[in-house]
Amino acid sequence: MRSIRLLPAVTGVAAALAIALTATACGPTETPAADKPADTTATASPSEGGSGSDTSDLANGFADKLKKHGVDVDKWKGGEWKNWDRDTWLREAEDFVNPVIDGLWDTERMQSAKSPDPTVETQATSGGSDPVPRPVTAQREKTPYHRYAAPVGKIFFDAPEGHMVCSGTIVKDPRRPGKSNLVWTAGHCVHAGKKGGWYRNLTFVPAFNDLGKSPAALRNAQPHEVYPYGQYWADWAVTSGEWIQGGGTNQAWPYDYAVLHVQPQQGRKSLEETVGVALPVDFSAPTPAQAGTVGAWGYPAAPPYNGMIMHKCLDRATRLSTAPVTPTMYRIGCTMTGGSSGGGWFRALPNGTTALVSNTSIGPAGRNGWLAGPQLGRGAKAAHEMVSKKFAR
Repeated sequence: MRSIRLLPAVTGVAAALAIALTATACGPTETPAADKPADTTATASPSEGGSGSDTSDLANGFADKLKKHGVDVDKWKGGEWKNWDRDTWLREAEDFVNPVIDGLWDTERMQSAKSPDPTVETQATSGGSDPVPRPVTAQREKTPYHRYAAPVGKIFFDAPEGHMVCSGTIVKDPRRPGKSNLVWTAGHCVHAGKKGGWYRNLTFVPAFNDLGKSPAALRNAQPHEVYPYGQYWADWAVTSGEWIQGGGTNQAWPYDYAVLHVQPQQGRKSLEETVGVALPVDFSAPTPAQAGTVGAWGYPAAPPYNGMIMHKCLDRATRLSTAPVTPTMYRIGCTMTGGSSGGGWFRALPNGTTALVSNTSIGPAGRNGWLAGPQLGRGAKAAHEMVSKKFAR
């Protein structure tokens, strides 16, 4: 596929985005102990999830809360989570549960995770789609990732199809300045949509595979090289009502976003404090022309990629319409594939600030050459606010 030479304006944006993704805190230490964390105007109605299962949650009656959903914590951790029976698969907004299972996501299990790989055939609608953009060849991010793209990471989860993987980004929490535990990703990375319910064993790993090692080398890597800041299990999730009810259909892709609240498996510092950076979210839903050049970051896992290496694309945003009477989506040329789903799209705001403006949602069926993501308007802002308010203290 052909790549697009970056024009000077695009190159300038790339430099600005790179600076914004740089952590302000000290990077992880390079000792084996380092795997332990340091002390459109879419009107989607947000749908929220449930709580997690650290010691404080259990002490506050979390086990009883799980039992109301038919979940016994001990049985769940013993393997009951593998029961994907449609009649018992929790799918409603308030049903999300994600008990921590210590040691579940080891390096071998992480490497076996596959991409959900959502694709869609484009169609012209009354809203219109711009011409298909030329492919932009994804570029490898510099290493170590914690220096160049610290807020970007991988999301691991279990689905009926097996171990799965997406990408995510640390975003700011307006009610906990400097101490955010929020991660932005795609709706299809947390909930099966029309065909099912909430996915399980969701955990976020910022700066996964920090040194960009090959799969073979990663098998013998130290834990701090695989997850330099540790693992952060989701204890709450919010996605759009449109995604829960119709996710997987062309009508739902413009609402394919989600917000996670996460907790470290060990330690008490927030995710933002530990990693040193979190990005604001732009909920103004600028038109593609207003958004200008955007950068998409993620860990593509479907061929020809292997999911171990962070990549990025920069291109000018255009319009993609997936169904009549739904918001148009942003589309850029990019050769990243499934696994990059959920990864953040960033733009430079007029005031010079870099913000998350979308997330990778879909790509073309049968080939790779472009990506599309939702415009984040009122519905997305409401989802973000819902999580922020729930954990405000």
